[in-house]
Formats: sequence, C-alpha cells, structure tokens
Amino acid sequence: MKSKCTVIIGMMAIICFFVAGTAVCLAQPEGKVGQKEWSKIIESKVAEQVGDTGIINYEDGYVEAVGIGAVDPAKVKGTNARPMCLRAATVVAYRNLLEVTKGVQIDSQTTIRDFVTESDVINAAISGFVKGARTVNTDYLSDGTCEVTLRMSLSGKFAQTIIPKAIQEQQKRESPPPPPAPVKPEPPPVKPEPATVKPVPTPAAAPVYTGMVIDARGLGARPAMSPKIVDEAGAEVYGSMIVDKTYAVSQGISGYARDLTAAQGNQRVTDNPVTVKGVSAEGAGKADIKISNDDAKQIRSATENLSFMKKCRVMIVLD
Repeated sequence: MKSKCTVIIGMMAIICFFVAGTAVCLAQPEGKVGQKEWSKIIESKVAEQVGDTGIINYEDGYVEAVGIGAVDPAKVKGTNARPMCLRAATVVAYRNLLEVTKGVQIDSQTTIRDFVTESDVINAAISGFVKGARTVNTDYLSDGTCEVTLRMSLSGKFAQTIIPKAIQEQQKRESPPPPPAPVKPEPPPVKPEPATVKPVPTPAAAPVYTGMVIDARGLGARPAMSPKIVDEAGAEVYGSMIVDKTYAVSQGISGYARDLTAAQGNQRVTDNPVTVKGVSAEGAGKADIKISNDDAKQIRSATENLSFMKKCRVMIVLD
C-alpha cells in the first residue's frame, strides 16, 4: 500500500512539473493579492485605496496599481502560456496605474487629473512616468490568471514636474491685490515737548522651533502633495507662498503620519518642533488645515521660524 502511494505522489509531481507553464498546479490563493497588502498599509499609513485597482501612499510617497491577466488555454498552450499571461496582466496594470495617478490630490482644489486635462505637456510627462514604473510583485493564481503590481514614486522627476506647477497655480490664485496709489502726505503737525517716559522692560524672546507638527486628527482632513496651513481668516501660515521650491521638490511640502508621537520624533522636524492642533479641514479636497489665530501668531512671532518652514520641516498627522 505504501509503495502505491509513493508511485501516485511521484506521478503527480511529474505532471505538475510538465504543466507548470500553464500555472495549473500552483497552490496560490485565489483573489487579488495586492488588495490584501493594501489593507495592511491603510491600517498603519496615510494612504488611500482607489477602487479595486490601486493605492496612493502619501506617507511613503508612491502610487501602486494591480493588473490581472489571463490567456485562453485553447489557443495558448505549454511554455507560452505564462509569459503571455504576465504580458496581459502588465498591460492592465499600466492602464490602472495611470488612472490611479490621475486621482492624486495636489492641493485642496486640484488633482493630477486637472493638470493632465489642461496641459498636454503634463499629460505626456505623467504617461512617461507611468511607463517607467517598476514591477514590485508578480503572482500566478490557482484559477490560471496572473497578477502584476506596479509602483511609481511621487518624488524625484514626478515631484519636479508637479510641485513647481502646483506652487505657480496656488500663487496665481492667491496673489495679493495691487497696492493702492500713493497719497500725498499732509504736513506733519507740531510735535509737543516729549514727556518723561519710564523705560519699558524688554519682552521675552519668542521661542524658536526647528519644525512644526499639525495634529489634524478628527477633522476629516485628507492628504495632498501641496497642503496649506491657514489661520482663522484664511491667511496662509504655511504653504506654497512660503516654502523654498528646492526643498519642496526634494522632500515634499509636508510629511504625513498617523501617530502623533512618531510625527514629533520624525527627523524631518528635528529636535524641537512646535505641535499645533488643527481647528478644521478646508477646501473641496479637505487638504488645507485651519489653526487658531493664537497658534498662528505664535508661529509667526519669531522670524527664525520662517527658516524651518522654508525647508518644509512640517509634519501633518491624520486619522
């Protein structure tokens, strides 16, 4: 009996070896493997899943999409089946990655799709970036289909293309009105004799910070490539009007995290960040964070604080 079982097992192994090209004997779980990984990422990272096809990871700075392909076993047999299946899945993955990328939020008013629609140059650039995406996972499923996962970085050349245009568009929308025409000054009045004034004590120097952490949890805020921090009047405290483009392109206008302690200890904000609680999320995309006037005044109180803002040393904590 034992010898018969051994023979049967051996025959099954030989059969699987010869038909491996059609993926019939691969014991892979059915379903979309990429989605299972995405659910884990969303639990711990500032990331958004886009339908069944992709994910935008704002915290780690990349876009990912999956494609599923299959071949007709009646038309394709033997060793040709697997590469053709992979090729079909890869084509679908590229198409899905392009669609997912178009959904990336640039600021509270704009997505990549808006830029692509209005500019042929941006459209061509985005298509080129997508074609340069790298394969991060390949799976052969037990139903004979193949799954390919592609990933594209939101930094590097992508940021070099998008961030300057985003800053330009924001500045265009928010450019201050022209100054009023100069008025001829009236002659100064006769000054009275100065009274004796007691010296006023010098106020304590405003604290100097190395970075800023915005706690935007509980506001329904969403991530974006170019967010803004505004005061209660809507005036910009931090954003495109302040940052240095070089730093914005190299590391993004802000970092994101889901844990306050982790954000406060992030090397981006170094060793003495100021932590500010957000009041509300603003704009259609809910990417701009409003803070109180008192907190805004505290940040603006020291000119040295402008240095860390220019260098994009800002973290935003989201749910």
